[in-house]
Amino acid sequence: MGILDKVKGQAAAAASAARDAAQKGQTKVDEFQARRGADQTLRKLGLAVYLNQAGRGSATYEQDVTGLVESLAQYEAEHGPLTAE
Repeated sequence: MGILDKVKGQAAAAASAARDAAQKGQTKVDEFQARRGADQTLRKLGLAVYLNQAGRGSATYEQDVTGLVESLAQYEAEHGPLTAE
């Protein structure tokens, strides 16, 4: 039974490595999705500021900007500071 135990041990190690790789992959996907959400929020913020400066801002400009900035602050609290990369 020694060889069977060895094969079982190798199979368990391979399964563990596969789970670790899947978990790392999911973490990368989650980070990418969070970054994408922050990028969309930054775009909305930039557009709101531009439209306001161009005289075409919405009636809810102040509330919109405050909400977007709060969203970005929450992102930074969870994922670290935003960068220009």
